[in-house]
Amino acid sequence: MDESPKYWFRAKTLGWGWGPPVTWQGWVAVAVFVLLLVADALVFPPNRDPRFVIGVFVACGLLVAVCALKGEPPSWNWGRKKK
Repeated sequence: MDESPKYWFRAKTLGWGWGPPVTWQGWVAVAVFVLLLVADALVFPPNRDPRFVIGVFVACGLLVAVCALKGEPPSWNWGRKKK
């Protein structure tokens, strides 16, 4: 049986990259991303500690890595394909 891979994130309809999650695992990944940002803001207050920016870059990098591993291969899209 040849099953097509189940992607957590679909490619965007317009532009390049990934859209919103399409599975519960994708939503968990986004929730973890938000929790990492909140924790970063609590540990390193944005208005007083420049290390906050490093935490934002790390959280964004992790989310992009998850999207790259578990998302549909991105390509430049110009809208829905006509049948």
